[in-house]
Amino acid sequence: MWQAFGDVPNYVEPFAGSLAVLLGRPHPARTETVNDADHFLCNFWRAIQADPVTTAHYASHPVNEADLLARHKWLIETGAFRIAKLRECADFYDAKVAGWWVWGICAWIGQGWCQKTANKLPHLGDAGKGINRKLPHLGDAGKEIETYFLALAERLRRVRVACGDWTRVLGESVTVKHGITGVLLDPPYSSSEHDVQYAMKADGVAEAVRQWAVENGDNPLLRIAYCGYAESGVEFPPSWECLAWKACGGYGSQGDARGRV
Repeated sequence: MWQAFGDVPNYVEPFAGSLAVLLGRPHPARTETVNDADHFLCNFWRAIQADPVTTAHYASHPVNEADLLARHKWLIETGAFRIAKLRECADFYDAKVAGWWVWGICAWIGQGWCQKTANKLPHLGDAGKGINRKLPHLGDAGKEIETYFLALAERLRRVRVACGDWTRVLGESVTVKHGITGVLLDPPYSSSEHDVQYAMKADGVAEAVRQWAVENGDNPLLRIAYCGYAESGVEFPPSWECLAWKACGGYGSQGDARGRV
């Protein structure tokens, strides 16, 4: 994806997720804007800036399905309410919400973390080791994780975090006014694209995002990437390049049913 974008002076990610693409940028960061509709990312950023030790304490936890589902429920029903103060106080953060949220991102599989979806298994593959999959927890309050969070805080220091609808970060003042802009569009999967267990209840979002991409695809100041499933039937103009990619296999490859296909 970064080979296609190039070293663009401006980068915008309306559906932040885990920021995997932003954090995988191979060249020095420049102007970057990400959007997080539910405020969990904004809270995490503040927490690792202000108190990486406490945030690391809550993030350091083994992968446990009962804990995953319980924390998922707590973050939706209680955590989201607790971080509502983010809009009222510029110094507010909740380290517990931040730690549990990022731990869950590493343990959850597919979309739907901190969204009201059906229960799922935790990630059980080789990489599914919770927050510790990046750096090992070596005891003594998780010093390695604290070090990682400090480095992550420094990386995100100049990243602008918006909290709201995806369209708010796609206007000219956020994009082309800053020069050539790379835009990563990875909207929630619709039920027509994937099994319901991976699809989010955001009817129409994926199609609206696709329409925006097509309408703005000829802008010479925009370099747009749209992520989705090829078999969904979504069509793009012939001038667009399709970069097909296939995973090595997940839960579906463990059986002989539809998932393997």
